[in-house]
Amino acid sequence: MLRDKVCIVTGGAQGIGRCIVETFAKQQALVVFACDMNPQSMADYRERFQNVQPVELNVCDRKAVAAFIAEIKEQYGHIDVLVNNAGITRDNLLDRMSEDDWDAVVNVNLKGVFNMTQAVAPAMIEGGSGSVITMSSVVGTDGNIGQSNYAATKGGVIAMTKGWAKEFSRKGAQVRANCVAPGFIKTPMTINLPEKVIAHMESKTPLGRMGDAEDIAEGVLFLASDRSRFITGQTLKIDGGLVI
Repeated sequence: MLRDKVCIVTGGAQGIGRCIVETFAKQQALVVFACDMNPQSMADYRERFQNVQPVELNVCDRKAVAAFIAEIKEQYGHIDVLVNNAGITRDNLLDRMSEDDWDAVVNVNLKGVFNMTQAVAPAMIEGGSGSVITMSSVVGTDGNIGQSNYAATKGGVIAMTKGWAKEFSRKGAQVRANCVAPGFIKTPMTINLPEKVIAHMESKTPLGRMGDAEDIAEGVLFLASDRSRFITGQTLKIDGGLVI
């Protein structure tokens, strides 16, 4: 599904991001750049996959992002897929949330997505095609207690994506922009939650379980591939029916 495609996945060291990187690699992408701030967690990629290149990258560093994208374009001549997956949480109730917690989440989850997409989009438009997939969340569509900062960023990327879908195609380029909004997924961020919290969330999910990273990666793969060539500006919820 991704043969000969040049792909970039941010937040590619663990959890959903790692699963996306591995899924893309197995789908015979020409190269998958796995970007993260934690290079130690990506040391195994080179041994396991010939087509995965781990890259230490801070998506908040505009100069570093621009230099990285310029290097890819010079080496390969095209960029086909960008997955904006890097993200953090700093949860707290509104009256307890610090300015630092607000700024940190907005900087990574919203500005980081903007930085990466702004750097990649011109190459895609010039090439006439491409797919940008940004990880949102059901929190971005329906809110959640104690996540004002996270909800703002995840709702913000949906709004940006809708604008990008219109903007990228103005001159006829087949460049698509979509979001994926996961529900309650098994990741390193959720695995240590209290059992009663997990049980409560599973009881609210019609399919009766937490999702797996593979469930999300398969949705991202669909949006990255030509099988979704007529889909843009959309948010795909992968949540087991949690939000209907």
